[in-house]
Amino acid sequence: MDERLGRIYVPMSETAFYILFCLQEAQHGYGIGQAVKEMTRDEVTIGPGTMYGTLSKMEKDGLISLVNEVEKRKIYKATDLGKEILEIELKRIRRLYINSTGGEYNG
Repeated sequence: MDERLGRIYVPMSETAFYILFCLQEAQHGYGIGQAVKEMTRDEVTIGPGTMYGTLSKMEKDGLISLVNEVEKRKIYKATDLGKEILEIELKRIRRLYINSTGGEYNG
C-alpha cells in the first residue's frame, strides 16, 4: 500500500469507513446512503456533498472504481487497494473494541 494513502485513510473517517464498507458490493451513492442509515439505525446520515466528494476522492486515490452507470447513477465497487485499507481499519477497530472490553486481541 502507498504510504501516503495509509496516512490519509488510516485511521479512517466515519464517512469514508461506511462508504468503503458498503462498496464491498457494487453500489451507487444513493444506495450507500440508504444502507448506512439502515445499518446505523438512522444515527449516521451522509449528505450528498459529502458522499459524492468522498466517492470522487476515493476513486482518484484508487480505493474504488466505477463499474457501471445506470440511469445517470454511477455504480462503484472497492478495488483490491480499497479492500486492503478497509481490512486495516477493521483490524484497528476490533483491537480498540477488544482492548476497551478487557479481552484479548489476536490480530
